[in-house]
Amino acid sequence: MAITRISTFAFSGIDPISVEIQVQISRGLPAFTIVGLADKAVTESRERVKAALISMGIALPPKRILINLSPADIIKEGTHYDLPIALGLLVALDIIPEEMLLNYAAVGELSLDGKVSAVNNVISATIGAVSQEKGLICPAIQGSEALLGGDIDILAAPDLLSIIQHFLGKQILTPPKMLQAPNTSHDYDLFDIKGMESAKRALEIAASGGHSMLMIGPPGSGKSMLATRLPSILPDLTAQQSLEVTRIYSAAGLLNGSVPIRQPPFRNPHHSASQVSLTGGGIKVKPGEISLAHHGILFLDEFPEFTKNSLEALRQPLENGKISIARAMNHITFPAKFQLIAAMNPCRCGYMGDTERECHRVPRCGEEYTRKISGPLLDRIDIVTYIEPIPPRDIVSIPNGEKSVKVAKRVKKAREKQFERQNNLNCELNNNQISLSASVTEIVEKASMQLRLSARGITRLLRVALTIADLSEKDEIDISSITEALSYRKRNLL
Repeated sequence: MAITRISTFAFSGIDPISVEIQVQISRGLPAFTIVGLADKAVTESRERVKAALISMGIALPPKRILINLSPADIIKEGTHYDLPIALGLLVALDIIPEEMLLNYAAVGELSLDGKVSAVNNVISATIGAVSQEKGLICPAIQGSEALLGGDIDILAAPDLLSIIQHFLGKQILTPPKMLQAPNTSHDYDLFDIKGMESAKRALEIAASGGHSMLMIGPPGSGKSMLATRLPSILPDLTAQQSLEVTRIYSAAGLLNGSVPIRQPPFRNPHHSASQVSLTGGGIKVKPGEISLAHHGILFLDEFPEFTKNSLEALRQPLENGKISIARAMNHITFPAKFQLIAAMNPCRCGYMGDTERECHRVPRCGEEYTRKISGPLLDRIDIVTYIEPIPPRDIVSIPNGEKSVKVAKRVKKAREKQFERQNNLNCELNNNQISLSASVTEIVEKASMQLRLSARGITRLLRVALTIADLSEKDEIDISSITEALSYRKRNLL
């Protein structure tokens, strides 16, 4: 009654947890039992594994088969346990020598005909295998994806039979190759936007320092048009950022084509989205929109139309750059360092301030509409800008603006200055890291009293001012920088 052991992983968010599949075939009444806090998808794997083995002409003996998923106090979720369970049985049946699998971990779902299907979290599984100094056996379709997690021995198998033949030396599996992300151009360019210079200036500041931003304006004034062009002026992700974002998309099963994500993600959920879809969670915990926007942009159009709970759930991630989901058995944490870009109308009818089109409930309708955004959430928004629509008669005569490529160079230069100075973006600084002259300090003190800014509000004000100084190639915040930054914090006008 020797026990066979195969390595695999459970996942807490995107973090791998080592799991050992223990297989024991003993005398007794025929049974196939899986223990170790397995969910329904894992317990159903016995049927998939049996069918896959039968498709290759391998029948399980009429004995008692016990599969233990160790450690037994961690919930095991997902279908990626199929392959390691099948490999454990193949070793227990003396079809594959046990020593052949000692230096491998395995993940993969089995179809009834023995094919190995794609699963989530393959990149994290590779990282787990690297920490154990082992190779990884995974689905053939995800071989390139697995390589993103580390330079180890990857066996990308199309089916169970190919794994048997590989370890028996009959047909060696071809190592997968790393795929390179294609060079993609942005669909939208700032050149398309006429006028709106103050709004484009605010967008450039937000891009340069990674600041959160709220745009307020009537319908059709160009808020969504501005937001969709923000990715075109952002630099590509660094290698570390790319790995983090790609791991999240791998965990969510959204990775397209097993290529790394090089550009900052842009997520644009509808305002009917639930709190769980925004923050993550569910019966089987998956990353939400704020995690899918990690190192990228979360654009919330029709900002006040989101449910109150959904909006309030953004407050902690905006400060901490992560989201912790509490479950009965454990806590799961996903990274969520996103840049919030929001857009809203000044009131429900959308035309407050336009005497010809505003409704009869002005200004009460505007007060009721903007009240949906709480003070604590608004306090976490660095830039508030008002979008004035271009008069129809001027649309043809106004020339196009700067191209995104030109603006992107200024953004990149400002970001390089920030990383050279403090090794992160200005949106992550605290007060102690920002030096002020006596004249600027006096202005900040007066403004904080007049606008009744909180300590957080002052910090965010100084962050924006420093970004403005960086764009102007100044070494410190001057009066013009702090004055412009103050113009973006007129929360009393909401």
